[in-house]
Amino acid sequence: MSDGTAPVNALYRPLDEAEIGRKHWLTVFTAGMGFFTDAYDLFIIGTVTVLLTPIYHLSTNQISLLNSISLLASVAGALTFGKLMDRWGRKRMYGVEVAILVVGAILCAFAWNFTSLFIFRLIVGYGVGGDYATSAVITSEYANRKSRGRLVGSVFAMQGLGLLAGPAIASIFLSAGVPDTIAWRLMLGLGAIPAASVIYLRRKIRETPRYTLSIQGDEAATATTIAWVTGQQPAVRANGAGRAMVGATPSGPSNANGNANGNGNGLRAKLTSKPFLLRLIGTAGSWFLLDVAFYGNSVSSPLILKLLQPTGTLLDHTLISLAIFAVAAFPGYWLAVFLMDRIGRKRIQWQGFAVMAAAFALIWLLPDGATAVGVFLPLFAISYFFTEFGPNMTTFVYPSEVFPTSVRGTGDGISAAAGKTGAFLGALLVPHLLTSVGISGVMGIMAAVSVVGVGLTLVALPEPKGQTLESAAAEEVKPELVAAASSIG
Repeated sequence: MSDGTAPVNALYRPLDEAEIGRKHWLTVFTAGMGFFTDAYDLFIIGTVTVLLTPIYHLSTNQISLLNSISLLASVAGALTFGKLMDRWGRKRMYGVEVAILVVGAILCAFAWNFTSLFIFRLIVGYGVGGDYATSAVITSEYANRKSRGRLVGSVFAMQGLGLLAGPAIASIFLSAGVPDTIAWRLMLGLGAIPAASVIYLRRKIRETPRYTLSIQGDEAATATTIAWVTGQQPAVRANGAGRAMVGATPSGPSNANGNANGNGNGLRAKLTSKPFLLRLIGTAGSWFLLDVAFYGNSVSSPLILKLLQPTGTLLDHTLISLAIFAVAAFPGYWLAVFLMDRIGRKRIQWQGFAVMAAAFALIWLLPDGATAVGVFLPLFAISYFFTEFGPNMTTFVYPSEVFPTSVRGTGDGISAAAGKTGAFLGALLVPHLLTSVGISGVMGIMAAVSVVGVGLTLVALPEPKGQTLESAAAEEVKPELVAAASSIG
């Protein structure tokens, strides 16, 4: 097993070595529609606040709060759903988070003042955070070995479609002359539709085979699910409901749930032990840094473009944002998906941070970098391409791979929460920074943030490419259990 490719349990072998099939893509679609909605809801608010400013007479502080409060609420959602997935199982939590998101989006469309919209955006954010924690883990635990990055990455790449949908829909309403008092409500309410379309599918998804075996110790259920995914029936010992043969605490269902998941001290001990503490610093820290830059720039892009082109209309700036997302960001997502399992997560992440740093630094240092459209927009677009073909993709994939099954949801939830904390700070502070230090100063700050991201990636994160999930996660395996697994293979 030293090469990281051999399954630690014979039951997993058909799943690890399977080709991508229909059930894999069903899982990706079910998870991906949530991310389409997440991106749409989180980024459409930047245009909505521009429309609402004269209607509700919003101050700069109120604009900053509306732009960022969903991101703060998503921190709580990620932490809550991440921990509950480890305690109660993936299946029991899946679909709950997206239902919360749907309710929040509908309520936002009927908000009657700043305060009500603020509260309803909290609900949206809580659902978004839960979606970040659940979707990556579930997809990863269903994935095969060679294509895990591609599958988990495809879920996240749906964010790219959400990024396109937001400005595209806004442009349609603005160009059609829909009154601002109606347009903003439609923009927010439409976010409920794609999320609602997958609630049923999420509630019907099977418990992941990693959870049923490693935590619940149910070989029969694990074998049934693997056969459902791959069409191959894995080997099961005579006592088919036997104990799990992987994980830190091989035990029956009650002990596995009680010791590995029911005990908060046990979770903390696992995540603060070697090598997982360094990995957690790497996944959470790099996601925090990435989201400071990504959300800070993206949510505030209408304000940035307004400073760049003071005479441009909101429609002009929305179309420019759409062009940047379509030409630069969207291809970046899918190139990352294509190359994730070929060149690896680590290279894509540090390389992306490095080019982001260079692009931001040039905008900051060049005399016309922050004032000339012909200089700023190409560099800004390059930063977006390497954000997506870079850490925006890999920071989502990494936490679903590098923690053991018993704490995978918690580790992923903490990482996502750290990211959304950075997103909240970026979205909250960038409007104020634009008024104090301008576009040039903001880009200088983003360059420094990206440089730190390069270093953290190189120091703290392993390369899980091509490994089984158990090997990538450094799952503890007792030698006698490896022998038992080999005997039934």
